[in-house]
Amino acid sequence: MSFNKQELVQSTTFADQKRKTVEVAEFTEDGRYKRKIRSFVLRTGRLSEFQKHAMNQHWHFYGLEHQNQLFDFKSIYANDNPVILEIGFGMGHSLVEMARQNPHFNYLGIEVHTPGVGACIANAVEKDVKNLRVICHDATEILRDCIADHSLAGLQLFFPDPWHKAKHHKRRIVQTHFVEKISQKLAQGGFIHMATDWENYAEHMLTVLQQVKELKNTSITNDYIPRPEFRPLTKFEQRGHRLGHGVWDLYFTKK
Repeated sequence: MSFNKQELVQSTTFADQKRKTVEVAEFTEDGRYKRKIRSFVLRTGRLSEFQKHAMNQHWHFYGLEHQNQLFDFKSIYANDNPVILEIGFGMGHSLVEMARQNPHFNYLGIEVHTPGVGACIANAVEKDVKNLRVICHDATEILRDCIADHSLAGLQLFFPDPWHKAKHHKRRIVQTHFVEKISQKLAQGGFIHMATDWENYAEHMLTVLQQVKELKNTSITNDYIPRPEFRPLTKFEQRGHRLGHGVWDLYFTKK
């Protein structure tokens, strides 16, 4: 992927405008709307010229924007293949690899970290992956406004921010209202696959998932499953294994 200085000067506007503070809704324990909180400032660091260029040059194909109407997946992907949503894909390496290995599925990734979005697009272009689209926006609003009920084949949430301090647990994405919303968006038989390297968060995830009556745990021990081979091992996870960190996978399906 080559580009000159003039291209860079002319093409930075779109990618740079994605660098913003994201606010999301906070809910009470029983799922009632409370207020909006600053869930995260986009910890972008420096958006590299390579990542900017990937976003600016290929967003027209890979990028989707928040809208106040439902996505038409058949039109977006030009096929009827099942759609799997991943929230918080980081730099996108595992998401691109899963899309490459499974051309019979369509993948939709949501990430607010703009260098990750740029890196994911660049990687998809390099590997000629066509069954992938990405969104740089808050997942709660995308689920609320853009994704039809019963339209997803699955939800992937791998290594979300654990917000490990107890006073910040309310900021964890895995809450009852979130899982209920995901369940509503899943087709019958659809799955929710989560993974974390924080045992406390894994226990919290398990408790929340078990509370949603439409979901069934696929674990034979009714808790966690071994890491499935179809989930690519990330560099982050490989480093954790070397340091002796545990990883917990949860896999529930919609009844």
